This record gives sequence, C-alpha cells and structure tokens, in this order.
Amino acid sequence: MLTEPSLPAMVQGDDLALLGLLQLVSPALPIGAFAFSQGLESAFELGWVTDEASLGDWLEGVLDDGLTRCELPVLARLSAAWEAGDGEVVAEWDAWLAANRETAELAAEDARLGASLKRLLGSLGLLPDEPRLPAEAGYVTLFAWAARVRGIPVRQALLGFAWAWLENQLAVACKALPLGHTAAQRLVERLRPALVQAVDEALRLGDDALGPALPGLALASALHETQYSRLFRS
Repeated sequence: MLTEPSLPAMVQGDDLALLGLLQLVSPALPIGAFAFSQGLESAFELGWVTDEASLGDWLEGVLDDGLTRCELPVLARLSAAWEAGDGEVVAEWDAWLAANRETAELAAEDARLGASLKRLLGSLGLLPDEPRLPAEAGYVTLFAWAARVRGIPVRQALLGFAWAWLENQLAVACKALPLGHTAAQRLVERLRPALVQAVDEALRLGDDALGPALPGLALASALHETQYSRLFRS
C-alpha cells in the first residue's frame, strides 16, 4: 500500500530541487554562457543602447518579444515531453528552436551551450538514454532535462532560465557598456516583476502563438560578426 511521504521528506525534496536550480542557473556553471552577448555588444557599438534606461528598455523588449514567445514556452513543452518520455516531441521542439535562431551567432551559442551542458551532465551521470536525446540537442533542451532530473517544478525552471538570461545580459553590460554594479541591481529590481509576468504569459500561450519577433536583436547579432573590436564571441 502506497503512503504519502512524511513532511520532512517532502521538505528535503523541495530543498534539493531548489539547490539543483541554483546550480543550474549559476554563473559558475562551466558551460561558457559568459562568452556570448546575444547581440547586445553590437547594440552598444551601434549606439542603440547607451545607458541604464535604454538597456532596461532593450531587455524588456527582448523578454517580451523573445523569451516569452520562444524559449520559455518551449522549455515548458520540453519539460512535459521529457516527463512523458516522448523523444519524438523532444526532437521536434529542439528542431523548432534551432530553426528560430536567426543568425549564425545565435545558432552557434545555442549549439555550443547545449554541447557543453551535455558534457557536464554526462560527467555527473545525469544524461538521458541516447535514443531519447537528439544528437546535437540545444541548450534549452538540455536545460529542460537537467531541471527534470533535479526535480525542479516547471514554473520554477522557467523562472530560473529567465533569471540566468537576465544575469548574463547584465554581466555583458557591466563589461562592455560599461554599467556599474549598482545600476545593474537597479535593473534587476526593475525587471524582476517582468520575469514573473513573462513566465505567466509563456505558460498560457498556445502553440500557434509561439515565435520570437526580434528584428533589432537579429540585426545586432548579424552585425556583431564583423564588429571591429569585441569582447564576446560571434
């Protein structure tokens, strides 16, 4: 006869899931996310983003028209597919994400981070069986799997993914704009509610509403490939 877990066991599981999420979104995770700017360095060079206020506007735009309609809802779908053990659906959404990378730089970032996370999970003994894992799975696909392995609820996984994106973008700005660390924290305060709203919206969207609409970011990313002086990979 099955019995419900005791309260201490449930609390311990929640604690381990939280720690697993913190590990997964930590800047110290050795997958190389710090090496990419997602077109932001080019936006600085072009004069599109010049200060704290314009950076906040840029990030809100990318969040609203990008993550909310692309990575976050697909992360939720990948989590469900992993939970169901449906490798075909996993592969379909992984391919959909790859098709929505509008520049070589954005495609390379997703592929390289995915490969790095795959190696890391392999070294930790946390990879899924190969038949269920696309041969060159992207970062979001591997993130969804890692979140499931760690027992992280879907909503928290989406919040963590969005948080990691925000931290990385602010780190880029602190290096290349430059942006002071106090200003970066002000932007965190400005955008924290927006991250929650983005997750709420992402979880409501149907499949036919998905797809990023970021022509400015795509142009900045493409121009970054030939930018004369740059700190970040292209």
